[in-house]
Amino acid sequence: MSAIDTVWEYVAVAAAILVVLGLLLVGLLRGRGGRAPDTTTLDRPDLRPPAADRDGAVDTLPRPADSPVDTLPPVEVEEPTDVLAPEEPPTPTLERPDAPAGRLQRLRARLARSNTALGRGLLALLSRGGLDEEAWEDVEDTLLQADLGVEATTELVDSLRTQVKVDGVTSEDEARAILRTELLSLVDPSMDRTIASNRIAERPAVILVVGVNGTGKTTTVGKLARVMVAEDKDVVLGAADTFRAAAADQLETWGARVGVPTVRSEKEGADPASVAFDAVRAGLEMEADVVIVDTAGRLHNKAGLMDELGKVKRVIEKQSPVDEVLLVLDATTGQNGMRQAEVFSEVVGITGIVLTKLDGTAKGGIVVAVQRKLGVPVKLVGLGEGPDDLAPFDPEAFVDAILA
Repeated sequence: MSAIDTVWEYVAVAAAILVVLGLLLVGLLRGRGGRAPDTTTLDRPDLRPPAADRDGAVDTLPRPADSPVDTLPPVEVEEPTDVLAPEEPPTPTLERPDAPAGRLQRLRARLARSNTALGRGLLALLSRGGLDEEAWEDVEDTLLQADLGVEATTELVDSLRTQVKVDGVTSEDEARAILRTELLSLVDPSMDRTIASNRIAERPAVILVVGVNGTGKTTTVGKLARVMVAEDKDVVLGAADTFRAAAADQLETWGARVGVPTVRSEKEGADPASVAFDAVRAGLEMEADVVIVDTAGRLHNKAGLMDELGKVKRVIEKQSPVDEVLLVLDATTGQNGMRQAEVFSEVVGITGIVLTKLDGTAKGGIVVAVQRKLGVPVKLVGLGEGPDDLAPFDPEAFVDAILA
């Protein structure tokens, strides 16, 4: 066998092997479910309108005119009922103070009860008639115990002696008439008891309130603000008692109850004159009718404190005159109150007296004594613990209450 024949044999064997391998591969694919991909393409139908109707138009599918447009029904959202709205801060309810005129009737009854011993004692003595020296001494003692003062008592007894001797007194009504005339003369209705509370030349009236601790000074300032508000005045309070921790808070509470602003210092022990100055300046800026300034009220026998009050007044007067200086006195202190009045009057020039706790004593004579000593009138009296138990002093009502 030639070499050529050998080559052809190898070629034939290789071909046979390839055929066998191809058949095995095809059988294997069919056994596994394999299938050759079908590459046959389908004809896409022409959905466009005829050419005659397509002159420049965009190829679109027509929407049937009568076919309804499917829309979702509106969804109703229920508002939550358990959600609480934010609470607004409550509006403070302001108190409406009693009018001063309405207070007098109520206070007169209280004053009559507290001074029963004085009035009844005098009426009983005078109505007996035929008074001897011992009886007149009893009249004098009754008046002195009522803190009328020695000078006023002597004057009143002498006048009563003359009238009883000339006219004679045989009944209680006659004795009451004589006593009313004489007591009213001592109380002196002619004194000017008005309180500065109106604007003066485009500025507010300025009231300085002084007195020792324990007389009810700061409470009196708060009650006085109520009197002014009842008369439809615009009021500003000044808390210049900076040495007593609770004084500014107390005054601010009084003011808030009737809608009155309080000027104060947040620093304990601050300069009182500075606070008073700021209060008056606030009154000027707010165009208030009246500014009422509370002051320190420690013991009156300390010269340094009296000098301090003088400084407060001088500092206020740098921007506005002080129109009123009210001294608050406790009616139960008697002659000690008289000494207080003298000291304060020397330092700041008292223009009026406020007598507190007058319902707690039968010593109504302090009204006469303090007026005669200082030459200034009692302008206000306090007859109770209530917020509206401060009233303008009425001489006739006072005397009638004593003799009721």
